[in-house]
Amino acid sequence: MCIVLVCLVAVPGAPAVVHGATGNGLLQIPSNASLAHCPTNCGDVKISYPFGIGAGCFRQGFELVCNNTAHPPMLLLKNSTTQITGIYAGRGIAYGSMIGYNITMSPGSDTYYWSWEAPAEGVIVSYFYSNLYVVGCNVDVYMFGDNATDLISSCMSVCTDDRETMERANVGGYCGGIGCCSIDLPRDLPTFMTKLVHHNITIEDQDKALSKVKIFLSEYYNFVLSDLYASWVNTSNAYPDAVSIYGIAITDQPDCEHAKENKDSYACNDESNCSDLPSARGYYCVCPNNLQGNPYVANGCTPAYDPSPKENCTRSCGNVTIQFPFGIEEGCYANDNFRLNCTPHDGTVLDRRYAQYRVTHLSLDEGILVVSNMLNDTSSNNMERIINFNYDGANQLGEYLEPVVDGIFDFSQEDEIIIKWVVANLTCQQAMQSAQYACISDNSNCQNVTRGKTDYGYRCKCNDGFHGNPYLTNNCTDIINCTACSHGKVYDPTKQRCAMSAKEHNLILGISTGVACGLGSITVVLGAIILTGKWKKGIRRRIRRAYFKKNHGLLLEQLISNESTTNKTKIFSLEELEEATNNFDATRVLGCGGHGTVYKGILSDKRVVAIKKSKVVEQIEIDQFINEVAVLSQIIHRNVVKLFGCCLEDEVPLLVYEFISNGTLSDLLHTDTMAKCLLSWDDRVRIAMETAGALSYLHSAAAIPIFHRDVKSSNILMDNNFTAKVSDFGASRSLSLDETHVVTIVQGTFGYLDPEYYHTGELTEKSDVYSFGVILVELLTRKKPIFINCLGAKQSLSSYFVEGFHEGSLMEILDSQVVEEADQEDINDIASLTKACLRVKGTQRPTMKEVEMRLQFLTTKMMRKAQKLPKNDEEIEPLLCLNGRDLHTHTNPLNPAHLTYQGGSGYSLELEFASSNYLPR
Repeated sequence: MCIVLVCLVAVPGAPAVVHGATGNGLLQIPSNASLAHCPTNCGDVKISYPFGIGAGCFRQGFELVCNNTAHPPMLLLKNSTTQITGIYAGRGIAYGSMIGYNITMSPGSDTYYWSWEAPAEGVIVSYFYSNLYVVGCNVDVYMFGDNATDLISSCMSVCTDDRETMERANVGGYCGGIGCCSIDLPRDLPTFMTKLVHHNITIEDQDKALSKVKIFLSEYYNFVLSDLYASWVNTSNAYPDAVSIYGIAITDQPDCEHAKENKDSYACNDESNCSDLPSARGYYCVCPNNLQGNPYVANGCTPAYDPSPKENCTRSCGNVTIQFPFGIEEGCYANDNFRLNCTPHDGTVLDRRYAQYRVTHLSLDEGILVVSNMLNDTSSNNMERIINFNYDGANQLGEYLEPVVDGIFDFSQEDEIIIKWVVANLTCQQAMQSAQYACISDNSNCQNVTRGKTDYGYRCKCNDGFHGNPYLTNNCTDIINCTACSHGKVYDPTKQRCAMSAKEHNLILGISTGVACGLGSITVVLGAIILTGKWKKGIRRRIRRAYFKKNHGLLLEQLISNESTTNKTKIFSLEELEEATNNFDATRVLGCGGHGTVYKGILSDKRVVAIKKSKVVEQIEIDQFINEVAVLSQIIHRNVVKLFGCCLEDEVPLLVYEFISNGTLSDLLHTDTMAKCLLSWDDRVRIAMETAGALSYLHSAAAIPIFHRDVKSSNILMDNNFTAKVSDFGASRSLSLDETHVVTIVQGTFGYLDPEYYHTGELTEKSDVYSFGVILVELLTRKKPIFINCLGAKQSLSSYFVEGFHEGSLMEILDSQVVEEADQEDINDIASLTKACLRVKGTQRPTMKEVEMRLQFLTTKMMRKAQKLPKNDEEIEPLLCLNGRDLHTHTNPLNPAHLTYQGGSGYSLELEFASSNYLPR
């Protein structure tokens, strides 16, 4: 076996002229004056603190050296060959040379390990900006954390010898497993390891270059087929410009709370905000939205708006007039967000990091830009979206796919793309107190820009009767014709407008006096009404506060107080949720269960949510509710329903979580089973693997082990893409790291309950494994966990399956579609796994981690066996043939069954376990 290893971060030659090779790093906040002697650049790369070259120029862990013998000079992390190509301290990132390797594998089956460790104390691979990409053929990739037992994720890439088919399979450049696959990082990583397993599949006339495998970290990558044949020794098609993005991490303290206690070493200046890293390995600093600059330097966060452009600026490009605060040349625009480009071919261009827009019209009065997307000029109906152009930490939400507004551009859906812009994220009242207030022209005024009740910022406008640019000094000029004043009015030169004559003024004054007397009486009455209303509001406020305390609000505030800002669980007011549900209108009800009602709500920020409101008010229900919030607030996983927050100001608590539009797995399996398009075998295995991954995460990867205790198909929700989401954590229990089980009151759902847990009361992670085994049987047989057998009697599905397995009649009890679509070997594999999960003794069952891995290997084997590639004359179809509109037109989009415990009316739990007594123990 021949392996050729090429490291894309390698830098030829040793640093020759090195500045600041010695000297200790700082552990306090420096001033710009104290950094004045420090080098500010290395070649074309600007250096900003906390990075630096030389003693007193860098914070501990961020020392750089400059190799001046290279052409151009190269900026390196000290004691490493990692090149830094850009530093953006205000955004909390640094661009560096590509982290990646080339591997050439010989025919056969080869296994290769590659590990990476942070080259410096203060830098990490940021999960927010980075993905692991693998380009190659017939290779399985496994990514681990700092040890071989910490499996992060895996992916597989397969190929065919038909280039036309490969091209069709990769329209759009998405790395979906055909020639290229990717792994999303779930957390920031100071180190990681990868395992590559190459499977030689004989393909006639296969190009020798297809044995090459490229593995690298990058923010974005668009796959093109030619990458399979490229050497990639000196370059890469990874976007942008073959770089990896490092996150800035202050690691001398674990989080902001501890850092602020050690004031002498705290890194953030007085104006900035501190944000914890999601991994609890440190923190970083950011300037507030209305400021810009460096949060690690004293007084480094400065106002973001310059009201004074230079003279002789270019103010037109093509047919577009470009007025300040917009501009083309440096010094001609108020800040970088207002910068436009003028090109001979495209005219006026709004150029941002991830998109370019051709500007066709700019209006200061209306506060809009009219643009077209240069990547898709034929599109006339673009999706409504709000785009964040500044990568400051204050805007780094967990969901990077939908960034929030940064106070400058708001894209709206129109016949053309209409961009509504604001000067800054300030209200008029706040802006007027700022030295950088934008409305500097006489006869101008400030206007707040809002959407609903949400404030986005402010713009400026000339007063009525005036025209010009309110953003420039004395630029709003009078446009009223003095001879055109209406009858009874005269032109007032001091006020520069038409005004009433003295006679008309006296008449109006007399009328006003009489009206004022009448209004005085009305005011007294209205005042009494207002005072009464305030008194009633005060009573309601005290009642809500009392409910807040009764519902353990103070305890919950403590439980979620240590969460990072980006994933903060919000405690909503009752008023917010009343507005979101139209006062809990009956038309907003999604469903009712034995323990409560679920409403569809629309928050003020336009998020659609599901709001769970309990029926009963017993203390045990409130305890379960608080437990569910505490558990969900710790969980960040793509296959676990996302909690937004809760409300404790009502007699019964309310839970607010993401709206899942396609019902539950139970709906999918047991509702409308006669539908023409049924759930395919591939979909069943995928849903099982996603559910197992979520439960494995709860058991072994969450901050503390969590046992769900009510795993069932009605608690597995289906999102827009029919991806599985585990929900309902009201019965869940968390354990300390030294505990293996907890003794509790038996609680769960008939048909899914672990027999060992039922008899002993000891809840272990194997209890969830048993319940998951029942779900596997549901997927195989499409029968309910308690069903009516051929004799008309109720029977436990788990007993029915195990009995059929032992008697050799497995194929007779399976769903006919499974028998038709699935390979016999695959059926045997998943049936054996199911039987292992349903063993009566918990110690004999596999762990959820083992279950997840077995399902992953089964999926990999199925894909490799089927090749999952279309022939030349076939179109590629998605694995899931179900259409949410077709399948659920007559069912609730969110079945309330996933919010409550199912009852066992008419069925004895003792009978259920009596039927399993014959099983081996």
